[in-house]
Amino acid sequence: MEYGIRLRTLLNLFLLTQIFCAGICTPVYCGETAPDGKAPDGMVWIPGGTYLMGANDGKPDEAPVHSVTVDGFWMDKTVVTNEQFEKFVLATGYVTVAEKTPDAKDFPDAPKEMLVAGSIIFSPPPGEVSLENHYVWWKYLAGANWRQPDGPASDLKGREKHPVVHVCFFDAEAYAKWAGGKRLPTEAEWEYAARGGLKDMPYAWGKELKPGGKWMANIWQGKFPNENTAEDGFKGLAPVASFPANGYGLYDMSGNVWQWVSDWYRPDYYKFSVEKNPQGPADSLDPDEPGAQKRVTRGGSYLCSDLYCIGYRTSSRMKTTPDTGLCHTGFRCARSK
Repeated sequence: MEYGIRLRTLLNLFLLTQIFCAGICTPVYCGETAPDGKAPDGMVWIPGGTYLMGANDGKPDEAPVHSVTVDGFWMDKTVVTNEQFEKFVLATGYVTVAEKTPDAKDFPDAPKEMLVAGSIIFSPPPGEVSLENHYVWWKYLAGANWRQPDGPASDLKGREKHPVVHVCFFDAEAYAKWAGGKRLPTEAEWEYAARGGLKDMPYAWGKELKPGGKWMANIWQGKFPNENTAEDGFKGLAPVASFPANGYGLYDMSGNVWQWVSDWYRPDYYKFSVEKNPQGPADSLDPDEPGAQKRVTRGGSYLCSDLYCIGYRTSSRMKTTPDTGLCHTGFRCARSK
């Protein structure tokens, strides 16, 4: 099953709502050359092209498969790391949403003791846990933020190359604007880039989940949510670029952390999407929470298990309210030509 989380629901209900958690691609042309001059630091050129976006054998919101053309653009090789985000914070004094005390006016039903700065972490109870009872997998932890990803007792020592997490959509947008003319990619750009020029393949690396028995992304192995065998080498987050790049030279387009894109979420958008450089719908609708505006996240995370979540497929979609940061959500930037 696939779920989306939002902070407002957690604080109002004192429980988490949904979270989480695929692909047919047919490039038609990929001949657009990179602009003259030096490539922006840490970015690769994604040549423009036409492909089939979505999947007819995944979740309903991945359908219908439809033709999309995107212009060429630059994209970060990796998701933004803790050390990169720290440079932004030191330069600007920026304070993330998770570091701010929630306003009581925004959460009228929440008790005062809940109105403390913090974020959402993965914390399932021991023993057998029903996959249907997803509320118990998560908790709002006071003091959790990008600097202290596991709570007040944690820090970033040894995690400098890990993806920055507990960043909401607004935090990601602020970083992109600071980082020299960058922006968040559109959903169409993200999927095109994730496919890496392959056609008719569900994964960023090809057809098989484990080609030659080798794990190609940081996802969950074992019985979710309490048994993680770490066959891929990581029980939690992995340093960026720990797995092979795809055909465009992009790392971690599957697994490790979900990635914010610029589009509003609607499950029916693919029925009406324009073909050329789609920017997403004008507004949001999540039938599970009609009153909550949500943005799209892509790519899956280290918590994706084939028992309930196939977010690591290139066509998989997720949705989260833009003010919500999570322990397994990050971002990468794009830049127009």
